[in-house]
Amino acid sequence: MRRPTIADLARAAGVSVATVDRVLNGRLKVREETALKVSEAAERIGYHAANAIRQRIHAELPEYHLGVVLQKERHAFYQSFAAELAEAARDRHECRIRLSLSFSQTAEPAEVANMLLGMSGKVHAIAATGIDHHAVTSAVTALRSRGIPTFSLLSDFAQGVREAYFGTNNMKVGRNAGWLLSQFAPRPGKVLVFVGGHRYHGHALREAGLRAFFREYAPEFEVLDAVINLETRQVTREALLGALARHPDLVAVYCAGGGMEGAIAALRETDAGDTTACLVHELTPDSRQALLERRISGIFQTPLKELCAELMATVVHTIENGMAENPGQCFVAPILWTPESL
Repeated sequence: MRRPTIADLARAAGVSVATVDRVLNGRLKVREETALKVSEAAERIGYHAANAIRQRIHAELPEYHLGVVLQKERHAFYQSFAAELAEAARDRHECRIRLSLSFSQTAEPAEVANMLLGMSGKVHAIAATGIDHHAVTSAVTALRSRGIPTFSLLSDFAQGVREAYFGTNNMKVGRNAGWLLSQFAPRPGKVLVFVGGHRYHGHALREAGLRAFFREYAPEFEVLDAVINLETRQVTREALLGALARHPDLVAVYCAGGGMEGAIAALRETDAGDTTACLVHELTPDSRQALLERRISGIFQTPLKELCAELMATVVHTIENGMAENPGQCFVAPILWTPESL
């Protein structure tokens, strides 16, 4: 295949060869919009100096450093999250965003708080997943006093102190889960809810929304006490196997947070997927396969690309214009997958 020439690049970008030459050599000032068109065209056609063009353009842009704390480094969902964050950072054309990405090992509040505080003086802003705990709130308060805004992701924390929350409207998600389970369940009966822990604000809202729906519209169902699964597959598997043995009339299961792999394993072992509706969160290879097998009834997926794009735009705006007087929320609508979606 012929190597693209400067003339090919000019045609692809819709500019003159002289303009491309100015971008390549930086001899004369070129409008940012035009330079970006040349850079994008170079990437698209595989021009040999595409990297050099991108670096030259970005060298003149302001650089902002964003620290990110996620959980479960080896989990497919958080790997996808990390990749989308990196992609969204690269997609910002008005500045350079440098990511410092780290993963908590235990998700304990002290660990998360220490990780947040450890970024003080090193980053312009922080985005994190974590539980709602006074230790985390104290860390976010300290960071805010030093001019470093913190953004909560997926499950809210430090309300009134953090800069903004990015994720789904978890109360509404819970109500939707209740409605779906009332439709998917083969008959009225007991409903079991798994949450990661008492301090996961998002899980608590999902559970509250689910219970509110059943109280209002489907009182013939009985929602059992929530089971804490620590977002681990083994605890979830053992708890669900025990619940299925104790409650022959268990007709629905909702995994409001992590650990769905354990629920899927229990449903496979008992063939309860034929008589027990089950909703989980996040599309991963495990949940996708379970949905194809009809072991589970549906999957709520967080639209990570949209969330990350909104986050980066807000981070840049906050760094450049200052923190808001009233911390806010940015809701993204979840995607619902059913067996017929795949």
